[in-house]
Amino acid sequence: MSDIHTGHCLCGAVRFRTTGPLRDVVACHCSQCRRQTGHFYAATNVGNANLEIEGGDNVGWYRASDAAGRGFCRTCGSALFWKADDADYTSIMAGAFEGPTGLKIACHIYCADKGDYYELDDGVPRYPQNYR
Repeated sequence: MSDIHTGHCLCGAVRFRTTGPLRDVVACHCSQCRRQTGHFYAATNVGNANLEIEGGDNVGWYRASDAAGRGFCRTCGSALFWKADDADYTSIMAGAFEGPTGLKIACHIYCADKGDYYELDDGVPRYPQNYR
């Protein structure tokens, strides 16, 4: 599988390209992620130096906490990025990539906060809060 991946928002106003390896997907079930997406976040990440964004003026950033920002397309509303303050990486929603990516879900976090309308039965590790 290539170490170059591309993706975009629903309308195409924001496009991105990553180089280098991507972390396997972490699925976050916290209430903020569920409210933003309507289900849960499923994101990989890449070093900031390995992420190129085209249409960056179309990316809006919402601060749902004092520790991170959530990047979305200002035109179509697609959730795209999550970035902790001063982090050297950016999380990218796995569904925004053009496939195939070769990614798989590595774990589920904030499971104590997950919605009551679905089960987690895929056999990957689950954590009540974060895995760190």
